[in-house]
Amino acid sequence: MKKSKYVLNFLIIFLLTIGVLWFALKDNYREVLEAISQINIFSLVIILCWGILYTVVWGFVYFVLGRKYVHKYSVGKGILVAFVGTFFAGITPSSTGGQFAQAYIMNKQGMKVSDAASLLWADFIIYQTTMMIYVTILFLLRFGYYSAQSAWFNVILLGYAVNAIVILALYTMALFPKVYIRLAGFFARLLGKLHILKNPEKTRDSWNLQMTSFTKEIKSLSTDIKRIIICALINTVRLTLLFSLPYFIGLALHIPLGISSLLDVIALSSFVTMANSFIPIPGASGGTEVVFNLLFTGLMGTLTSAVMILWRFSTYHIVLLLGGICFMGAKNYYIRKESKGKEDSIQIH
Repeated sequence: MKKSKYVLNFLIIFLLTIGVLWFALKDNYREVLEAISQINIFSLVIILCWGILYTVVWGFVYFVLGRKYVHKYSVGKGILVAFVGTFFAGITPSSTGGQFAQAYIMNKQGMKVSDAASLLWADFIIYQTTMMIYVTILFLLRFGYYSAQSAWFNVILLGYAVNAIVILALYTMALFPKVYIRLAGFFARLLGKLHILKNPEKTRDSWNLQMTSFTKEIKSLSTDIKRIIICALINTVRLTLLFSLPYFIGLALHIPLGISSLLDVIALSSFVTMANSFIPIPGASGGTEVVFNLLFTGLMGTLTSAVMILWRFSTYHIVLLLGGICFMGAKNYYIRKESKGKEDSIQIH
């Protein structure tokens, strides 16, 4: 990714953040700012560090999967990969840049590129499957109530359907790889004739390689049930941390939420995640905040914007900043390490 694109994406994120803050504060900014200023400092620190904890938990997934390829792969390395993935996913449209940067870091950590690609496939498959099971349970528990409460629920339902189709496609791809290989060839030729692809043969070969790699990883993963269960449990903790945060922010802001509201908050947060499927902007900026306000207003009232601001800073902006610092630090460390290795090699010879 070129530096000019980085700058453009950061500019988009900045402008959208400013726009969303204006939208959130324009009607009751005094009430929102006063509520935030009165939060206990200890509670505020916990809230702002919550997103960091969520990312650290994600790092344990990479630790568990990484041990499959590198025997001495450490927890710290897995956490670094999680922060780097969060950073690049947060600054690229539809989170497309995260896995490329993660593969780069894992390769620098001593893992083969092919193994890193397999690990990332495994992480994606386990996470998507766990999330869909998690959200499906929430849909079954709260579907009737929220479908009657919000006119925006149809958009969320569509997001759920898109994610379900992705999961279905992944598993049918593993079961019937030859069908998808033929489809890839057909679409590559079609897009070539429409002059959308300059080199359809090269694109077809790339798609086929990815499908072959994916199918191989699915088969390999299916024999490692223990690792799947551990990663699924870690992802369940990870999702619960992410989805429950608005509840604890609400308590810190003295919004009267009973323990029965915790399930409602988790459900609404998961619905926000579903809606993000349609926001191809870096970090889903702008759309995420608007959807959050629309869904949570009925539960949080006039302080919904205060909850949204703290939730978004915790789970996106702070982690994005730390992810960028981690990546730059890791990159410089590995560059120095490689340079020192070359110098030592020259001295030996």
